Amino acid sequence: MTPANERPVRVGVFGLLGSGNLGNDGSLEAVLGYLRDRHPEAAVDALCGGPEAVTARYGIPATRLHWYRGEYRTASRAGAIVGKGLGKLVDVFRTASWVRGHDVVIVPGMGVLEATLPLRPWGFPYALFLLCASGRLSGTKVALVGVGAAPIGNRATRTLVRWSARLAAYRSYRDAPSRDAMRAMGVDTTRDEVHPDLAFSLPVPPASTPPDAPGRVCVGVMAFHGSDDDRARAEEIHRRYLDGTTRFVRTLVEEGRPVRLLTGDDVDATVVAAILDAVGSPLVTVAETASLADLMKETAGAEAVVATRYHNLICALKAGTPTLALSYAAKSEALMAQMGLGTYCHPAREVDADRLLEQFQELEKNSADLRRTLAEHNQDAVRHLDRQFTALTEALFPATADVHAPAHAPRETS
Repeated sequence: MTPANERPVRVGVFGLLGSGNLGNDGSLEAVLGYLRDRHPEAAVDALCGGPEAVTARYGIPATRLHWYRGEYRTASRAGAIVGKGLGKLVDVFRTASWVRGHDVVIVPGMGVLEATLPLRPWGFPYALFLLCASGRLSGTKVALVGVGAAPIGNRATRTLVRWSARLAAYRSYRDAPSRDAMRAMGVDTTRDEVHPDLAFSLPVPPASTPPDAPGRVCVGVMAFHGSDDDRARAEEIHRRYLDGTTRFVRTLVEEGRPVRLLTGDDVDATVVAAILDAVGSPLVTVAETASLADLMKETAGAEAVVATRYHNLICALKAGTPTLALSYAAKSEALMAQMGLGTYCHPAREVDADRLLEQFQELEKNSADLRRTLAEHNQDAVRHLDRQFTALTEALFPATADVHAPAHAPRETS
């Protein structure tokens, strides 16, 4: 408890939260769970993309990330262009004011230091830079916790990301390639640690599959158009991905297998609609998912999972279900390797339905062994994240570190 003569520590959380991406919100949920467990005295609020959704779901005050409401819409008219430009200036002062009102700001997970999907430098990378610069100037500790990073081709984006990382008071990564990418960008990562994705700290709910759906396969789809460097080929990449995934689903249906389509972001609805229309079978249904818990329920009740989105993969692996990744970035391959399923990856840019089916059949043949492997790796992930949260307390809340630290062996760096 906080003594009567002391104010509670003020903690802010920051990111594209409450904006329709289940993975981002799952990372927030994991950090809120850590704060409830180890720092229940903290006063928590958010600066985020969807403040209404965050407040409604998590019960914390939230402020809109950008002053200009049309930040992520393409600006084609003069008024919109002026609005965006003015918003960049206003956000300097809004962000600085919000940061000054906190003792600590946490950026929970997410791929905030990467551009594996199309990204404009003056969107989120600029917002992250403002956050970290404001923290350094005001003395507020900014922590990038369990974040993802990757090599970035665009010079402006790379510069903003590099300086954001340099200005942060604390950094940890969700995989070794992320730390390597930041080191290659000129960030001193000597003291930075690697731990499993924050979502591995979330509980697994019971499966939701009814007993009359044997052999169900969950297929996680994505509105995939390549990376930020693939803009010139975006439509070609998307068409190849959609065609290959549709063919794979159709083959499963022809074998009499029930298929459950999963998404991870609101933008994936167009892909779901295209597959439903092309396959046209009652064996293909769509999961209604509003959280990572919902995704875990679905994947826990499946015989196997084939998925693209990173947090679809995490949910399936966390649930202990044999999983094949349609990999669109190094983070997916690193995740699968971490969990002992490194051989079960297929390139999302060039989906070959025949080869994918062969890999899927191999996955199912080894299902029993893979479930045992996943059970072991999930136990390791929980232990690693316990050390992550202990390290976070020591770095950000040193006055309470001894009070809230659980009894376990000294933490290690992975």
